[in-house]
Amino acid sequence: GKHRIVIPCLGHFKEEYEKVSKLYMNNKIRTTRYTLLTFLPRNLFEQFHRVANLYFLFLVVLNWVPLVEAFQKEITMLPLIGVLTIIAVKDGLEDYSRYKMDKQINNLVTKVYSR
Repeated sequence: GKHRIVIPCLGHFKEEYEKVSKLYMNNKIRTTRYTLLTFLPRNLFEQFHRVANLYFLFLVVLNWVPLVEAFQKEITMLPLIGVLTIIAVKDGLEDYSRYKMDKQINNLVTKVYSR
């Protein structure tokens, strides 16, 4: 039931410790794929590695050529936009749940061995 917080007594070595500690990685767990800035480009990059999405993109581009145009240009984009949106929402929700779990794990109370 007792918790103990360990704070190193650095004294005059504090500045040196801060310089050296910046060189090393921290021990926080991070299993998320995306950040807010990289979500859209990275998610689209991953989605267009799927053959089906490339096929639908090919149909959209092909339908913009006047000689090959089968039906309205906007209608061809609907399946592709629908699939991309659904998968992006799913990936975003999964990544957010990973973020919450990482935050929970990183804030756990740990035990410190002391002689």
